[in-house]
Amino acid sequence: MLDIKIKEFKELDIQELYKVLQLRSEIFVVEQDCVYQDIDGKDDRALHVIGLNDNEVVAYTRIFKSGIYFDMASIGRVAVHKQHRKFGYGKVIMEASIKAVEERFSENEIKISAQKYLTKFYTDLGFNATGEEYLEDGIPHIAMIKK
Repeated sequence: MLDIKIKEFKELDIQELYKVLQLRSEIFVVEQDCVYQDIDGKDDRALHVIGLNDNEVVAYTRIFKSGIYFDMASIGRVAVHKQHRKFGYGKVIMEASIKAVEERFSENEIKISAQKYLTKFYTDLGFNATGEEYLEDGIPHIAMIKK
């Protein structure tokens, strides 16, 4: 089971922040073999959606209201620990993130920059691909919007 916590940056304690950054680095830098700047100066303007299993951070997203990252609300840094993907936590953390955007920001349109191979996953959550495929940090991506 996944316990969801939603926090502003200033509400994160040092251990939570460390575990979130560790998970993001594990997936986006090590697992995907991609050298990129994960700590991009935007975390302090995001809401952090943290998925805990037995008090361990195993899933995560960060969400933004419109105008901060894109012209509409957005969800990014979607991460699920490799050993926990088989439990459907990706869907759980995304559903919690969508709900948080709707409840916390009173917004229904959400834009994401999705890794191309995850298009079906996001389509099943109500997102539709828009525009052309592009490379982001050497990985094929596509913009997707949920209305």
